[in-house]
Amino acid sequence: MDSATDKPAGRKVLFMATCLCDAFFAETAKAAVEVLEHAGCEVLFPEDQTCCGQPAFNAGDFASSRKVARHTWRVFSGELPVIVPSGSCTAMCGHGNALQFEGEADLGEARDFGKRTWELCDYLVNGLGIKTWSGRYEARVALHHSCHTRGSGTGAAMKQLLSGIAGLELREFGQPEQCCGFGGTFSVTFPHISGEMGKVKLEQVLTSSPDLIVSADGSCLMHLGGLAARGGRPVRVANVAEILRDALLPAPAPAR
Repeated sequence: MDSATDKPAGRKVLFMATCLCDAFFAETAKAAVEVLEHAGCEVLFPEDQTCCGQPAFNAGDFASSRKVARHTWRVFSGELPVIVPSGSCTAMCGHGNALQFEGEADLGEARDFGKRTWELCDYLVNGLGIKTWSGRYEARVALHHSCHTRGSGTGAAMKQLLSGIAGLELREFGQPEQCCGFGGTFSVTFPHISGEMGKVKLEQVLTSSPDLIVSADGSCLMHLGGLAARGGRPVRVANVAEILRDALLPAPAPAR
């Protein structure tokens, strides 16, 4: 992964909503924009954006994935930082593209785009230098570090920001580096293995008695939340962007 010093930063940014937000988690994208605006950013949203190409990449269809990736970096062309409310998509734009464009004439363009792409929390802490996040959010939180955020600044940035919120208690649990089992198309190709991996992860998470599970990746949350609901042990899940946004909201008026 690129270090923060390799990446452009500033308070005028391009926002990538991700196809998962478009299909399932619109509130996450909305929350991320509101968080960026609270941090003083001017947020630009290219209308022609679609997907980073990761689904095809994970399926081994590099030809299709490269086609999607080329469209993406053309839509997000320029020099502005690209902010994504997803560690998985961020990793694809950087690490995944560097792999699938080896030997391609436009490898340089792929690398340049990856160097401009930030996950939201990583950008707030390591791009803008925001060290604490104000507000209040009453909850016991189990913080899930997704596989795709390993080697990046996202995990430490999430923990740093959440730790500054009054009323929020981070709960530790066993095997924190364990994969949730989703793995994108892996969960479709190997559903039973994916499900069993998720159950192992969920058991560890639930030992901390959290009010909700928080992560920088909606796909992990969708997987863990679905397994919990089907197993009769429902637990709320939320993207970290939603927690940062909601911590800033006024406290509800007391009941009369």
